[in-house]
Amino acid sequence: MSTTSSLASKRIESLLDENSFVEIGALVTARATDFNLKQTETPSDGVVTGYGVINGNLVYVYSQDASVLNGSVGEMHARKITNLYDLAMKTGAPVIGLIDSAGLRLQEAADALNAFGEIYLKQTLASGVIPQITAVFGSCGGGLALIPTLTDFTFMEASKAKLFVNSPNALDGNNVSKCDSASADFQSKESGIVDVVADEDTICAKIRELISMLPGNNEDDASYTECTDDLNRVCADLANCVGDTSIALSTIADNNVFFEVKENYAKDMVAGFIKLNGMTVGCVANRTEVYNAEGEVTDKFDAVLSANGCEKAADFINFCDAFDIPVLSLTNVKGYEATMCSEKRIAKAAAKLTYAFANATVPKVNVVIGKAYGSAYVAMNSKAVGADLTIAWPDAEIGSMDANLAAKIMYEGQGADVIKEKAAEYAALQTSATGAARRGYVDQIIDAADTRKYVIGAFEMLFTKREDRPSKKHGTV
Repeated sequence: MSTTSSLASKRIESLLDENSFVEIGALVTARATDFNLKQTETPSDGVVTGYGVINGNLVYVYSQDASVLNGSVGEMHARKITNLYDLAMKTGAPVIGLIDSAGLRLQEAADALNAFGEIYLKQTLASGVIPQITAVFGSCGGGLALIPTLTDFTFMEASKAKLFVNSPNALDGNNVSKCDSASADFQSKESGIVDVVADEDTICAKIRELISMLPGNNEDDASYTECTDDLNRVCADLANCVGDTSIALSTIADNNVFFEVKENYAKDMVAGFIKLNGMTVGCVANRTEVYNAEGEVTDKFDAVLSANGCEKAADFINFCDAFDIPVLSLTNVKGYEATMCSEKRIAKAAAKLTYAFANATVPKVNVVIGKAYGSAYVAMNSKAVGADLTIAWPDAEIGSMDANLAAKIMYEGQGADVIKEKAAEYAALQTSATGAARRGYVDQIIDAADTRKYVIGAFEMLFTKREDRPSKKHGTV
């Protein structure tokens, strides 16, 4: 057990199961003696490291101690973190970093720079092998800002935490009072780096919840729990959730638990984890409405793909594929966001989303819950890019474009009655779920209320899926 009682240690104790933390390297201190460091006590060299359990699952944790040289990163500080990564890679368990640091230790100069690089390397080697989670509780600036962005999930304390490469006042024409670009609000809504913003206690609780959803490593198949929910539970109101798919995912999940990531960023795309029959499933879904806890609509979006939404979903799918987590998509999209700002990035972002779905070899199920038009639908986990099973609700619309628009193009100048007649004909033949099913693009048409049981059945059927891909080092998208 750790004998220290610093804030860094208390954060670890709040995070882990009671009395489970074992500290490693408690006696390590700085070796550097320049610039009066010889006269300075550096207990644990400003970072508490060790291991413990969360709900019985082994995890490795480091927590920076701002009371020791402001938590700055020097040679021995970094070596403790890299040693922790070595242990985590050997045993196949997640690493959780609790950040509160002034950044580079100036007194150690080149040694501290090299120390940063060694942490970056360990994080890179661990990526896709073990889950990496960062929580920013204090300052995380400059080169230190790369640490949370090299990890899989980032949490940030709502009021005191700061995350930045350049401080707000160093940006031309800006200052903190004008726009605090280091704040949790900015980093969660504008940059999309942060998954969860909350107070310290809530962050610890949410990390514990996330760990219970994730496998310990990329070869671990133990991220299953006993399901206490009815596998055939009818979700009577699910058809009303086409707009806010975060509610739809909560509705079909075991015990209605949905862990959403990047909740404040690109709200037109939902991403997160649910359990289905005790198995963790990664979910991405188009969203056109956001409801608050009081049932009021707080945001509205067109049913289109945005550049930020595509990138958010693609990164999440890549994580799921790396850790063998099945992917469920809920599709309701009719095209791409059409603005000058979006046009700069949308083609590349949509390609990234398409690549992520097509490249993933995990079980993939797509449920078309609304509109599914054009190449935007193709990008959203369609059968064409590799979905193993495509399910549609009866009122789903699947085709190249809206029937009325198609009729106007094909029968231009032929009068309103003709266009109306041909639009109805086009809708029946070319945009209905039944029409898509007749061509083999939809495998099942089901009542919305039965979605939970059909999706559970689909993933159980796909449980032993194996898929080979062309031999290559890696793709380039």
